[in-house]
Amino acid sequence: MFDQIELFEIDNPCIGVCLSNKKGYCFGCLRNRQERQLWLKMNNEEKREVLRLIVGRQKRLDQMRSRQREQIELDFDETFEVGSLFD
Repeated sequence: MFDQIELFEIDNPCIGVCLSNKKGYCFGCLRNRQERQLWLKMNNEEKREVLRLIVGRQKRLDQMRSRQREQIELDFDETFEVGSLFD
């Protein structure tokens, strides 16, 4: 199998928002602690894998936020007659 030639270096996904959640995932770049610490030592294949994982994490985060927005909308869409709550 042929190795793909990299014409450009793979950029670090850090966006300068270096805060982590309880599980160690960065709020800015969505990498875990190990991925952040080892980035400079990784080869391009490993970096591409981390970038692929980040895309999946972002999709799951977007889905979770969407579900939360839908739930909030449902909570506020329901209207009750004050009298009907106590009948």
